[in-house]
Amino acid sequence: MFFSKKPSGVDWIVVFLGNPGPKYEMTRHNAGFLTADAFEKEHGVRIDRAKFHALTATCQVGGAKTLLMKPQTFMNLSGDAAGEAMRFYKVPLERLLVVSDDVHLDLGRLRIRPSGSAGGHNGLRDIIAKCGGEGFPRVRVGVGQVPPDWDLVDWVLSVFHDEDAETILDSARRAARAVECLIKDGADKAMNKFNS
Repeated sequence: MFFSKKPSGVDWIVVFLGNPGPKYEMTRHNAGFLTADAFEKEHGVRIDRAKFHALTATCQVGGAKTLLMKPQTFMNLSGDAAGEAMRFYKVPLERLLVVSDDVHLDLGRLRIRPSGSAGGHNGLRDIIAKCGGEGFPRVRVGVGQVPPDWDLVDWVLSVFHDEDAETILDSARRAARAVECLIKDGADKAMNKFNS
């Protein structure tokens, strides 16, 4: 007897926000991608399969089958990748977890929220517009507030150096653990643990 194998679903989708390409690698706007890199090391997984306008991988996170995504669309179109994966796997909005940079938080600080506005972040704004609203959890990684003499775009595309680079890599490792905690234990526990 033959059985047709259906595509296996996923329980969660985690979207790490950033801009593709080497010139953006250590920029403030790529705190999400830096978190993805830390997550790869922690879980022994490679986010390298091209699918849904993104590099992807699937792995078990806290007992839940999870799709990891690094959109390759550039930040302003992140919703294209997230939306396509959500529709394919029929994952509800509350199981879409987004990791992004945040210029309203001090460098290295994390803030987890179960939902919320875009807060001026173009990647989050596009996901809200294309994925059905604001009701998705997010892990926001502080990249420092915009200095008075800087333009916002120049600031988020500026590169981390020296101590700031060490700080952001450490916060990316903590953000990767926060992703796991949120999926495994829920937003409340993750907020209590990581919103310092």
